[in-house]
Amino acid sequence: MKKIMILAMLTASVAVWTGCSSDDPIADITTPTFPSGNTPQEPGEMPSESGSSTTTGELATFTIALDKTTAEPTDVADAYLPDEEDDLANNEFTTEVNIDLSNPTAKTENGVEVTVNGGHITANHGETKKVCYVVSGTTENGSFTVVGEKKYAVKLNGVSINNPDSAALNLLSGKRAFILLADGTTNTLTDGAGGSHKGALYCKGKLLFNGSGSLSVTGNTNNGIHSADYIAFSKGNNIYVKSTANHGIKANDGIFINGGILNVEVSAEAAKGINCEDDIVVNGGRTTVLTTGNGTYDTDDQECKGAAGIKADSLFTINAGELWLKSTGSGGKGINVDTDAYFCGGSVYIITEGGQFASNGDTSSPKGIKVDGDINISGGRIWVRTSGENGEGIESKSEINITGGEVACYAYDDAINSKGDMTISGGYVYAHGQTNDGIDANGNCYIKGGTVYAIASGSPEVAIDANTEEGKKLYISGGTVVAIGGLEQGSSLTQDCYQAQSWSKNTWYALTIDNSTFSFKTPSNGGSGIVVSGSSQPTLKSGVSVSGGTSYFGGLANDGGTVSGGSNVELSSYTGGGMGGMGGGPGWH
Repeated sequence: MKKIMILAMLTASVAVWTGCSSDDPIADITTPTFPSGNTPQEPGEMPSESGSSTTTGELATFTIALDKTTAEPTDVADAYLPDEEDDLANNEFTTEVNIDLSNPTAKTENGVEVTVNGGHITANHGETKKVCYVVSGTTENGSFTVVGEKKYAVKLNGVSINNPDSAALNLLSGKRAFILLADGTTNTLTDGAGGSHKGALYCKGKLLFNGSGSLSVTGNTNNGIHSADYIAFSKGNNIYVKSTANHGIKANDGIFINGGILNVEVSAEAAKGINCEDDIVVNGGRTTVLTTGNGTYDTDDQECKGAAGIKADSLFTINAGELWLKSTGSGGKGINVDTDAYFCGGSVYIITEGGQFASNGDTSSPKGIKVDGDINISGGRIWVRTSGENGEGIESKSEINITGGEVACYAYDDAINSKGDMTISGGYVYAHGQTNDGIDANGNCYIKGGTVYAIASGSPEVAIDANTEEGKKLYISGGTVVAIGGLEQGSSLTQDCYQAQSWSKNTWYALTIDNSTFSFKTPSNGGSGIVVSGSSQPTLKSGVSVSGGTSYFGGLANDGGTVSGGSNVELSSYTGGGMGGMGGGPGWH
């Protein structure tokens, strides 16, 4: 039996989810194995027009494409289901009723009434329990609808439904609906471009996917899959969803991805690949989302809105699994969250390519990750690349707290930005702003631990910024720090920092602190000068060769490797005041 996690974890008052550990370091992070279709291109520099600071490596070149191969990531967390009754293992559906769409037949069988209107079949099981509808066959102008007062299962056993007028699979019972994808079968659901239904697959109750068959859903009127309650996906699922009119997958009360292969693509303006009015939790599987629609102006809310790979109106949490999210339209985002976000494990890869969308005096800017509440990162890997105008990498409208994991952002604008305080006390963080700051806190910025490699575009931007205009500061009290482009003027440095007035492009450097060495490759362009810091006075060498160790940030850094060759770089003490040509003036926010 699957372990059922406690529903109380969904409350915003919980500091972190089960699986989120503030002292959970990322272990064995190496260059990722890219799934089929998501392979890195040959390394090369980003176009010069993307900004004044550029780099090379997989972070700058990895691609994202739909991947329907069935091999799931081995990285999984305990499945989360809001109720024990949601677990298929805790249910029996022994009363089978066969539905043949190729030969619609009205009948009454085992307490179930089946009626037929042309190719449209309606089954009503009323108060009958343990019903499993076994659906097969093909219809080009039909549908299957379920009503009843008890939970039930629908086993898709090689079915193809096209309904030009409404939903293909219309589950109007408000009770739990278990969708069983029969092993080895291919199933297709499609609606037409008309009607007022909410999805090609619509469910009034809880929608629970099980089984290892494949399912393809295409929505041409509204959403692809829509539940008025919550949706759970499980290991073995292989589901493709496309919508040309609205969102790919939509739920009102929660979306829980416990495993499986999900591929979603949407093309409508401001459409979301996966959209939920409540919490979204990812505990396993591989989910790939492509959005291509541009931004639009919402006349009801009187604001501009952009597309997003994932949109959660409440909490977002990832404990395990993989997310591959790409948005190419104007104002598009990878992940968009209205409250708080928890990155506790798993791997997240995001690309946005569109620029800012503007209309009626309002704008929607592209973001890799945009969170209105706090962002909490304690484990896993996050890679973000944005290349369109005003595209920020990771942005919180409140606070950012990084205690572990690997975070790498290569962004057109600020790489990592918080409206409030930002605290880094663990993990590995790479922040490269092509035209702006690397790390930008509009409150205080605290670096207490971890390894931070930040790059600014050039003066007046700085590698690590804080809001001194409003009396805030950058505080460095621990960790290993490399800042190309300098630090915010007026920083409070209780851990000694050192500077070199110049650096060489596309060159490997080795920063040794005590017996530990962190090696990094410099960008093709960037701010002048380097500031470095560690627990004791470091030594710095340029032009080194590195072997062994652990690679980070797509080959831009290495920890613990063996260093050979190179020449010593002279370092002088840096106190956090004026830095001359190093861009130490007030940051731009």
